[in-house]
Amino acid sequence: MKRQGGFTLIELVVVIVILGILAVTAAPKFLNLQDDAKKSALQGLKGAMDGAAGIVYGKAAVEGKDSGDSVQTLDSGITVLYGYPTATSAGIGASVTGLTSDWTSYANTSTSPASFVATFSSSSITDASGVTGTSCYVSYSQATSAAAASTLVVDSGC
Repeated sequence: MKRQGGFTLIELVVVIVILGILAVTAAPKFLNLQDDAKKSALQGLKGAMDGAAGIVYGKAAVEGKDSGDSVQTLDSGITVLYGYPTATSAGIGASVTGLTSDWTSYANTSTSPASFVATFSSSSITDASGVTGTSCYVSYSQATSAAAASTLVVDSGC
């Protein structure tokens, strides 16, 4: 009888197992999924802020508090300016559920118009400049007489 040349089933299974182990240990080095996840989370927060600002503007319009250049408080306790949430924890912070508890967020009064910045939870960040220093945050700009409120994602440092 002539011997067949080739691999046995056990040899093939061992090679497949070794390749699987190599793939599991090497794949994270080639695929940086954490950065993509952070950027996507920031985009989600931006969407939540935009949606909340739109809803609050609708509530302010119903209550007749969608104009005027002074800060007003809605029946729900949210502070608004020109109908949009203010850039404070009582404004946009109260409008977005979990913004002040799940994220590190601060009012940034050094900008004009005032803004509210939020990034991933960190105990080492103690003010708005610490948030912006991460280059991985969402910024909500308060409405002005000339423009509606707006949000911006900065993800160059994620």
